Amino acid sequence: MADMKCNVAVMYMHDYLDGELAREDILQLRRHMDECPTCLSRYEALERTDALAKAYPIEKAPDGLGDRILKAMPSPRRPAAWTSWVRRHPAVSAAALFLVVMLSSFVSMWNQGEELSVSGPDLEHVVIEGKKVIVPAGQRVTGDLTVVNGDVQVLGDLDGNLTVIDGNLTPLASTAHIAGQIKTIDRAVDWVWYKVSSFFGTLAYGT
Repeated sequence: MADMKCNVAVMYMHDYLDGELAREDILQLRRHMDECPTCLSRYEALERTDALAKAYPIEKAPDGLGDRILKAMPSPRRPAAWTSWVRRHPAVSAAALFLVVMLSSFVSMWNQGEELSVSGPDLEHVVIEGKKVIVPAGQRVTGDLTVVNGDVQVLGDLDGNLTVIDGNLTPLASTAHIAGQIKTIDRAVDWVWYKVSSFFGTLAYGT
């Protein structure tokens, strides 16, 4: 079997995180990452920021953003040089507009403040005290649990992944058991890096 190229591995990573990668391709991707530290590091960053993106849903660009951008540009009396430049450099122009929209989304996300957010399919057995989220001893929580801007203490069982964003995880008690992975994300800038790198990666592979 031919060795997987890094650009193919990157595309497989996105499909894998979306749950759309075939089992044989998953095995091939894992073998490649075992031999390629660069791709392994990129995948770990994508995995962290994918969890962050799910915790902070991207809001659409504000209504009229495109009109405001156009109005802010000079209104030439004759065909301006910048219009010709835009036509000659469509990829760069698209990237600039993409960054403007991403900045708007990031500001909206950041303005959510420091409020505690807890999400998961089974919150009935989760106890919230102020900004502390507790899985009590003797209780079993099924499915993934994501906590934003809060401290997490697991005393019971969690049958899923635990993701803590901008918060702290208390060392697990002897009675605790987490069936899935534990992910800790400290900065929302990972989310921006993920979106920007994904966009420019698409441009690079498309050229």
